[in-house]
Amino acid sequence: AVVRMAVALPLFCGLVTVACVTQPNTTPIIKSTFLYDRAPFPSAHASTIVETSEGLVAAWFGGTEEGSADVGIWVSRQDGARWTEPVEVEDGRQPDGYLYPCWNPVLFQPSNGPLLLFYRIGPNPREWWSLVRTSIDRGRTWSDAVNLPNGVLGPIRVKPVELTPGTLLAGSSSEHDGWVVHIERLEAAIHGEEQWHTVLASPEAWTSSRQLNDADEFAAIQPTILVHSLTKLQILARSQQGVITQAWSTDGGHSWGPMTATGLPNPSAAIDSVRLTDGRFLLVYNPTQDGRHRLAVAVSDNGQTWRQTLMLEDAPGEYSYPAVIQDRNNLVHVTYTWRRERIRHVVLDPTRID
Repeated sequence: AVVRMAVALPLFCGLVTVACVTQPNTTPIIKSTFLYDRAPFPSAHASTIVETSEGLVAAWFGGTEEGSADVGIWVSRQDGARWTEPVEVEDGRQPDGYLYPCWNPVLFQPSNGPLLLFYRIGPNPREWWSLVRTSIDRGRTWSDAVNLPNGVLGPIRVKPVELTPGTLLAGSSSEHDGWVVHIERLEAAIHGEEQWHTVLASPEAWTSSRQLNDADEFAAIQPTILVHSLTKLQILARSQQGVITQAWSTDGGHSWGPMTATGLPNPSAAIDSVRLTDGRFLLVYNPTQDGRHRLAVAVSDNGQTWRQTLMLEDAPGEYSYPAVIQDRNNLVHVTYTWRRERIRHVVLDPTRID
């Protein structure tokens, strides 16, 4: 069986980006750049990144500010040595013309089928609903939006994992009755884009775990999934208790143990993680209990003992909501919110980490 996670191709300094930095060999940072120089929106947040057979694709939400009616989902593709200009693929407009803000896009490329773009629309995270679009041309054009079934939110902030072809495991959460985490599973034999549309909208294709935390003990959301094996899985989650929390499964995500605290701080800010091809686990997070002015990388051999190895940002402003993948050339790609103004993209050489 194959465990598949989102991956990405290496990026060169782009013609439409700025502040592209090439670092000396003593640092893991190979490139650091922005996805765009100018855009028709002043604020950007909550990026996601994926590798396709033709390069990288990134998405985020952008508009006046988070929660404003003009916030839409924007996409950019790697086109040779540069990123394309951002294109809005969803504006949140309803059939009656009313505009709702868009939230939290998540890109994923399954092993067979089109590129998937999950996202949310709604007045706030307590009332939003989830949709998905597909692309058969690596993010150039997108299908009409498909609503996920009632009660299904899909991957709420970061990429799902594909345990076997056609079986996706998504870290999800809700906020309408306290901050609670659950895991959703999409399981179906899928062939072709139209069948993906049908399955994604089918209540029979989705199952959900129980609530994994007591919001009075740990108010947690936005879990990221680490695959130790096809049976042993771990989630890490953002919480309001000043720590990153975790839970473990020993049966491939069908059931989960209790949520507990890790030794990692968290200022109630999003995180993301990935299992590297060398077997280590890599986490990008804000290593504080107060504020999002620092953004760091940590690694672990077992998912339990973590070593902070690299500081990506440490300055006034907000640096948050990282997304992380490893590409087929084994380079690590991180995108994150830079001061709520733009999305930064950093390329790391994991052999230089730790």
